[in-house]
Amino acid sequence: MANINDEISRRRTFAIISHPDAGKTTLTEKLLLFGGAIHIAGAVKSNKIKKTATSDWMEIEKQRGISVATSVMGFNYGDYKINILDTPGHQDFAEDTYRTLTAVDSVIIVVDVAKGVEQQTRKLMEVCRMRNTPVIIFVNKLDREGRDPFDILDELEAELHIGVRPLSWPINIGAKFKGVYNIYEQSLDLFTPDKQKVSERVEIDDVNDQRIDAAVGEADAAKLREDLELIEGVYPEFNVQDYLDARVAPVFFGSALNTFGVKELLDCFVKIAPAPRPVDALERRVEPAEPGFSGFVFKIHANMDPNHRSCIAFVKICSGRFERNASYKQVRTGKSLKFSAPTAFMAQKKSIVDEAWPGDIVGIPDTGNFKIGDTITSGEEIHFKGLPSFSPEMFKYIENTDPMKSKQLEKGIQQLMDEGVAQLFINQFNGRKIIGTVGQLQFEVIQYRLEHEYGAQCRWEPISLYKACWIESDNAEQLANFKRRKHQFMAVDRDGRDVFLADSGYVLQMARTDFPDIRFHFTSEF
Repeated sequence: MANINDEISRRRTFAIISHPDAGKTTLTEKLLLFGGAIHIAGAVKSNKIKKTATSDWMEIEKQRGISVATSVMGFNYGDYKINILDTPGHQDFAEDTYRTLTAVDSVIIVVDVAKGVEQQTRKLMEVCRMRNTPVIIFVNKLDREGRDPFDILDELEAELHIGVRPLSWPINIGAKFKGVYNIYEQSLDLFTPDKQKVSERVEIDDVNDQRIDAAVGEADAAKLREDLELIEGVYPEFNVQDYLDARVAPVFFGSALNTFGVKELLDCFVKIAPAPRPVDALERRVEPAEPGFSGFVFKIHANMDPNHRSCIAFVKICSGRFERNASYKQVRTGKSLKFSAPTAFMAQKKSIVDEAWPGDIVGIPDTGNFKIGDTITSGEEIHFKGLPSFSPEMFKYIENTDPMKSKQLEKGIQQLMDEGVAQLFINQFNGRKIIGTVGQLQFEVIQYRLEHEYGAQCRWEPISLYKACWIESDNAEQLANFKRRKHQFMAVDRDGRDVFLADSGYVLQMARTDFPDIRFHFTSEF
């Protein structure tokens, strides 16, 4: 029987986040390549090779070349069990990414050497900071022309509000890129552009070794020594505790597409990244090594297999040992549930698991029992917190265009909303359904998936709204008065909670002034 402490200490559960196009999906693939989980990296962008990237498997993702759903991939690397959550980089799917960050212990941020820190990266970093999640940065695309590495380091510190410490250093970039010196392990890797093979490593004793001159030429060797001296002078020595406390982010340089600098990142990552950590529930702090099982649903995905109309609930295990066919309690409903076919993922390939440990992500077939944020335990009444829904910014009425298919449309909307793709509000004035999202692209994805996965046709109709906010009050009379005055703008969400649909910032401001006893919330967690 495996020892729970051993199992916990070998687990590494992390998310890879970035701005679109910084090379996140490519990096994910290369990590899988080293884990022996896949044997050929899918050339995502090229149409010549029909193998698309392993972690992008929804039809619309293959067409667009973007990741819209978080994929979960687990593999073994040496003595470690690694769980990667690949998140959508596109900002229209930020909601999915925020929730994924609640299920990981650390994060790798991918930054494009030419573009530096972009809008989306800043927002995601804020979420990491809120949760004190340790971060490692991978500066990608060094085989292309980009900015000076020192400038990039300054920008990372300024934009992400975190100390940085380079653990590898590039020798030139762009067309003259020759390789990377691994500061963490004091070794030199020479660059050969190849998407399938790993570059060669030069055995050296230290940075003054003459073999460096022979490998990259005297001028570049001299510049490398100068840069390293500067780094030692400017940045404090790397301290693992500072990284674990989310005060310092180690930085690696490489080219994910050419499988370069990725192994150095992975080798250092498994050594220093945190094993599964304690999780806060409303009632108390839950330690991973506790005997009692607990976990929470952070994502629900419909139709992982288009031939079966099934949903899968992704459960992050927080404590104890999860066993197949054991009886567990769903805290929200009090029901006792047994899972006969829990699965672990390798992108689309699923395999049934008999047991899982803290840090693992298990997929549970769901026939509509689960909601995002549900806690499952071996009996204890605890509620994990920190799975917010944010107030949407774009709204449209959804209308059925094929009356014969209204059942399919109902079911499709319900499952997609369970998945947290968008939010549904029902207008109390005219009974019409309103879909709220954080980005325009969501509407296209919903329409596409309703048609291709549920056989339902819908059309969108415009509605001009500024914000949806949840309202509550201890003053029942004022609340009733507010709902009467604003009856055209009142809706309920899927849980039957009151939502005020403000059509302008001014109207919202006035409402807050006129009704002081009403609390207006912009996230669903209050």
